[in-house]
Amino acid sequence: MGRNQEYGVDLDALDQVVKELNHVLKEMGTAQNHSKNSTYLPQGALGENFKEAPELYHAHDKMKTQIEGLVDLIEKLVNQFGEKSHKTRGAYQDAEAENKVTMG
Repeated sequence: MGRNQEYGVDLDALDQVVKELNHVLKEMGTAQNHSKNSTYLPQGALGENFKEAPELYHAHDKMKTQIEGLVDLIEKLVNQFGEKSHKTRGAYQDAEAENKVTMG
């Protein structure tokens, strides 16, 4: 860039990022709810009186716990990114306002 060209930040684009991340978080709540409450495997659902049944139930419980952990991790990461995007947008907006006051 040449000396007379300006750098700029599109605050509307940052707003859109924050809105979209908030939407993702809302959807993540649904995924988190499903992973915790809609994957219940009651005793007897796989049949009864066969030697592999306890192993299957254990495998299900283990996978359910792992999925819940992954969904929770993703939700935290999206939330963290949303918060940082929101703070960045605010900092740029403050800097822009300060520059107008300084120049004006």
